[in-house]
Amino acid sequence: MATKASRRQKIKYKIRKTINGTATTPRLTVFRSNTDIYAQLIDDKSGKTILAAGSNDKTIKAAKVNKSEQAKLVGKTIAEKAQAAGISAIAFDRNGYLYHGRVKSLAEGAREGGLKF
Repeated sequence: MATKASRRQKIKYKIRKTINGTATTPRLTVFRSNTDIYAQLIDDKSGKTILAAGSNDKTIKAAKVNKSEQAKLVGKTIAEKAQAAGISAIAFDRNGYLYHGRVKSLAEGAREGGLKF
């Protein structure tokens, strides 16, 4: 019987085969822990992280909201940083998580911030 982690790993590999980030359209990857959610813009050609944002940021922690709202704020934050860096289009990598709940909220926040998927 496959564990939750091994199932997610298989999905992750399948997604990573098709999605690649470049300098012009980086990959927006999501990591979700029990308490926080993090997002990174990654250029896979050079293997570097361009930008990062997380719910452990002081401004997001100061807003006393639930985890879904925190995820939306992280999405908006990463979108603002990307716009400032001149990035408008991205490839969304849900990192093996279901597109539901906090992952969906983060994506919606990034779209509201002006990023194109």
